[in-house]
Amino acid sequence: MTRSICLNADIGELPGINGRALDRAMLDVVTRCSIACGGHAGDQESMAATVKAADARNVQMGAHPSYPDREGFGRQDMKMSRVELSATLLNQVRALAAIARERGVAISHLKPHGALYNTAARDEDVARTIVDVTIQSRIPLLIGPPNSRLQAAADYAGLAYLAEGFADRSYEASGHLTPRTMGGAVIESDADRIRQAVQIASTGTVTTRTGETIDLAVQTICVHGDTPGALASARNIRDALQDASIIVAPVEP
Repeated sequence: MTRSICLNADIGELPGINGRALDRAMLDVVTRCSIACGGHAGDQESMAATVKAADARNVQMGAHPSYPDREGFGRQDMKMSRVELSATLLNQVRALAAIARERGVAISHLKPHGALYNTAARDEDVARTIVDVTIQSRIPLLIGPPNSRLQAAADYAGLAYLAEGFADRSYEASGHLTPRTMGGAVIESDADRIRQAVQIASTGTVTTRTGETIDLAVQTICVHGDTPGALASARNIRDALQDASIIVAPVEP
C-alpha cells in the first residue's frame, strides 16, 4: 500500500527581507502552509507576500491565528471568554482572507498557533470556538493535534480535520508535545528530525522524549519555519520521505 503524507510549515512569522526569502524557499518544499495573520506575528505586507508566493507555487495555504500575543509570539496561554476569543480569531482570519480574495485564491485550512493550539487540545470551550470560527469563515478544513478535544469538536461539527505531527518537536508518553519550558522540547539535530518524520509517516508511531514508542496517526507533518535550520531540515525530510516511498502531497482527509 502506497503511503502519502502532507508536509506543512508555519510561515510569514519572521520579519523583513530575510523572513520573506525563507518563506519563499520553504514554499518550494512543502505542500501546505499556514500563514501568520497578525495575532502572534505577521502584518499586511507579510501576508500579501506569502499569499503571492504560495499561489505562485500552487501550495495550499491556510490561516494561522493565535492568541493576541505578539510580545510572547503566541506562546503564552491567555484566559479569554469564548466571545473575546472568537472576535480576535475572526479578525485575524478575515485579514488574511481579504488578501487572498484580492488575488483570487481561497484559504484552504485553519491551524491554530502556539498556546492556542495546545490549549485547544485539552479545553473543550477553546476547541469549540476554533471550530465555530473555521466554519463561520467558510474554511473547509482544520489542522490540529490528533486524539484531541479539537479533533473531537471538529468531528462533532462535521468539519474535515487533518491530524498533525511534528518533525522538530519531542513528545511525551501522553502523546502531547513536550512543553517548551522543558529541556529537549525542540529537536535540534537535523538527523533526529528526519528520523522522527520518517517514523511518523511510515509507521504511525513516534518515540517519546523518554524513549517509549507510542501511536501517532497523522496525515500531515509540520516543520516550524522559525526553527533554526528549518529550511535544510524540510528539504532533507522531503527527500527522506520520498526515499522511503512515501508520497509527499497536500492530502485531503
